[in-house]
Amino acid sequence: MDEYLKTLTANGMDRGVLVQPSFLGTDNSYLLAALAAAPDRLRGVIVVPGKRPEVELAEVKVDALTRGGVRGIRLNLIGQQIPDLGTKTWQQAATTLARHGWHVEIQATPRQWRDLNPVVDEWPSKLVIDHFGLPDPTQMEGVDSVVELAAKEHVWVKFSAPYRSSAEDAERIFNRLRNQGSTERLVFGSDWPFTRFEDNTYSDILTWAESLAGEELAQAIMGDNACRLLGWDTEAGGHADNAARGGKQGHAVLN
Repeated sequence: MDEYLKTLTANGMDRGVLVQPSFLGTDNSYLLAALAAAPDRLRGVIVVPGKRPEVELAEVKVDALTRGGVRGIRLNLIGQQIPDLGTKTWQQAATTLARHGWHVEIQATPRQWRDLNPVVDEWPSKLVIDHFGLPDPTQMEGVDSVVELAAKEHVWVKFSAPYRSSAEDAERIFNRLRNQGSTERLVFGSDWPFTRFEDNTYSDILTWAESLAGEELAQAIMGDNACRLLGWDTEAGGHADNAARGGKQGHAVLN
């Protein structure tokens, strides 16, 4: 956690979001301890067992976790069967998340997004599409589904990790999102510490994002957009990093 905070500071980021990594499963204890150690700078996205979401995300639990700095849950569907998010139990859990301003962050392939689209089209809480939806030109129906979903008021897209698809594909989907007017719900993610892609650096990813978006839009993506998603006070200033494993002066980043 100390290394992450130092990385944020070195890159001019005031605040960041720690997202539970897949290799830690549903044991969120380290993440929660990190949030408690730096409550003014950090928010968190946890992973919970998916068999009984109405229990794991019951009102009393979500309320306590909200006070501890948690603002969402993560579903990594890569190589996994898509859960039936349309069930009563998942919808009940999602309604609870919505009351507390939480979001559900989903990492999925375009083909999976194609299948998810009908269910999450009217999802009760905020929804974050991780890594541009991992665009793949061989799965254009799924890529189109991501773009369609991004037009919805409750759907956000994480501007991150071009190396998990390709820089060209990430740029293409970014341009489609910009052209349809979906930039108010784009949020930057550094993807630090770049699991399985450790040759990347924070400054390189930040430079890529700022170059692609342009200075004015990058300021919004790392500033107001991130603050609205995470419920941070925009008047307090700060850029934010939305770190998927783990903002410029006044920015926030979702890893």
